[in-house]
Amino acid sequence: MPQPKPDQSSSFSLFALGFRAFFLFAGIAALVLMAMKGRSYAGSPLDHYYGDLLWHGHEMIFGYTAAVIAGFLLTAVGNWTGQVILSGRNLGWLCLLWVYGRILPFFADTLPHGLIATVDLAFLPALAIVIGGPIIRAKKYSNLVVVALLATMAVANTLIHAEVLGATETGALFGAELALASVILLIIVIAGRIFPFFTERGLPGSAPLRSAALDRWCIGSFVGWFVVDALFPEAVLSGVLALLAAGLHAGRLSGWYDRRIWGVPLLWVLYSGYGWIILALILQAFTAFGWMMPFIAVHAFTVGGIGVLTLGMMARVSLGHTGRPLKAADAIMAAFVLINAAALIRVLLPVLVPSWYSQFVLLSLLLWISAFALFLYVYSPILIAPRADGRPG
Repeated sequence: MPQPKPDQSSSFSLFALGFRAFFLFAGIAALVLMAMKGRSYAGSPLDHYYGDLLWHGHEMIFGYTAAVIAGFLLTAVGNWTGQVILSGRNLGWLCLLWVYGRILPFFADTLPHGLIATVDLAFLPALAIVIGGPIIRAKKYSNLVVVALLATMAVANTLIHAEVLGATETGALFGAELALASVILLIIVIAGRIFPFFTERGLPGSAPLRSAALDRWCIGSFVGWFVVDALFPEAVLSGVLALLAAGLHAGRLSGWYDRRIWGVPLLWVLYSGYGWIILALILQAFTAFGWMMPFIAVHAFTVGGIGVLTLGMMARVSLGHTGRPLKAADAIMAAFVLINAAALIRVLLPVLVPSWYSQFVLLSLLLWISAFALFLYVYSPILIAPRADGRPG
């Protein structure tokens, strides 16, 4: 399917395609949000619409991660349908909606809380409408699964805002859990498309396994685990289903695996990110069995699974869609190491040395910030400048 060809009449190409603007904003958000979290953790808590604790989880999912998802889908759906999804001024308006969703909560003393909630809640439905229309027009109905997952994330966000606004007494915690599960499920779905493709492109002669049946089992096992865990979080059945899901995903990953990936940073970072999701499922089982605190598995999903995979995916997609060689710069290879180290220190070391928990959290924050500072240093000029090959996009 040909690459969409939006109008590009300026050397400033940030709004030529969705991945450009949203990946840049995601990188900035990853840096700023973690820096603010570090300030809060060091003893200066934030005072705004969400409250300090809820703000961090909400913004890492509906701020940073939602921006990465938007950038990827606005570009990928163009490839799937052969249509220009959004560019130029209209893309700028969608970006502005996302930006206001991040800024307005800090003005909770002066703005109506209903307005703050409405602006933040509008982004995901707007994104779903923008990508859903072309999918339906092109009759690529199987791709509507991504629209359904965006809708689920929007429902989760509504549960969070409902409690913040006082409309419900509970719901925010489940909303956060549902949002996280929706993101991981979206990663699982998209991985089935991009891992084999990226592996074949990066390793000539490789033959990654494609199995629709295994894909369905992986998706179903994750959904089954989440439903049971949401209803019976400490049940042995939840732990058993988590281990089953981990085994199926490990089998899926091994079917794609080629040992040569370790010579290609743009590949091994993706595989390591998926490995963190598998580890998170194992840790979820340990949690259900009463062997571990829940936040350990949560951060394996977030810092490891989401953090590592999104950084790697943004690095790979940005090169491919700007006409540049698919080779990671030295600084980006260092960023891949740093983000994995951040996950390792945040997830595993507190289990081994719990008395140093606070120090590990701060060190993990610094490593995360360093990784995304390197991403912004390398990719800001790439995302703003026209394609290297002179083509539109």
